[in-house]
Amino acid sequence: MEEIEFLSWLTLDAIKNAAEVTETVGDLQTGHYISIFCKIEDDYLELFYSDTGSNYLRRYENKEEFETALEKRKKEEGEIPYEEDRGFEEDYFGDEEKEEDYNIEDNSEKY
Repeated sequence: MEEIEFLSWLTLDAIKNAAEVTETVGDLQTGHYISIFCKIEDDYLELFYSDTGSNYLRRYENKEEFETALEKRKKEEGEIPYEEDRGFEEDYFGDEEKEEDYNIEDNSEKY
């Protein structure tokens, strides 16, 4: 694995625009970083954008190393597989209550 640090997100954006994006982990809106895993020809890359630390590009030696890094990043982020996420509504709202019971009626025309 090789790593190059960048000061500008624009440089990472230029690389991302030329690449085939495989997967994105993280979110700058809700967290402090986003990691974009992508491929350009035979190069497997991770573009790491951070609002609190350094930004960098990592190049992985092969597909196996790339996939291992992707899985590790997902675990760090706390990603929940889709099958486990399906029970959210029942866990959060209970058996009798559903999300639509909590929708607020728009009364803006009355005022």
